[in-house]
Amino acid sequence: MEMKTVYFAGGCFWCMVKPFDTYEGIESVKSGYMGGTLKHPTYAQVKTGTTGHLEVVEIVYNESQFPFDKLLEIFFSQIDPTDAEGQYMDRGSQYTTAVFYTDEAQLRQTKRYIEQIQSQFNQPIVTALRPAETFYLAEEEHQDFYKKQPERYQQEQLDRENYIKTHKKH
Repeated sequence: MEMKTVYFAGGCFWCMVKPFDTYEGIESVKSGYMGGTLKHPTYAQVKTGTTGHLEVVEIVYNESQFPFDKLLEIFFSQIDPTDAEGQYMDRGSQYTTAVFYTDEAQLRQTKRYIEQIQSQFNQPIVTALRPAETFYLAEEEHQDFYKKQPERYQQEQLDRENYIKTHKKH
């Protein structure tokens, strides 16, 4: 059983856990921060957009049960990869999209996947490809948000859908 890890930044991490959390072969999905200069950042610090961190989800998966390409399909179906200013109503560098890869195979597969889907968009895909850095686990209240606060999670989803309807780019 080969366990691997990848980190996806797809806007607010509250909305990025559930899409990955229910599949056989995905061991865990955790919310956290990556990419900034501050050690052990807090949510309050990251949400200001001044630390350089992105909100990310750490996904630990069994590649023989759940191939990396399937993770990419799920990730890219959740985001607008052409938006360099954030995601949906969440604006700022902390909400931009990125794949933080943990090996060269993930990097190659992600590049190939982006090349395959680029024609589906009217604008260039701007999702960053970056090597994984130190992952800082978010505070407990941000873990499994969709389970702990289902009403707020549902409202976030509705807000995203409404934003998409009024700001559709592709």
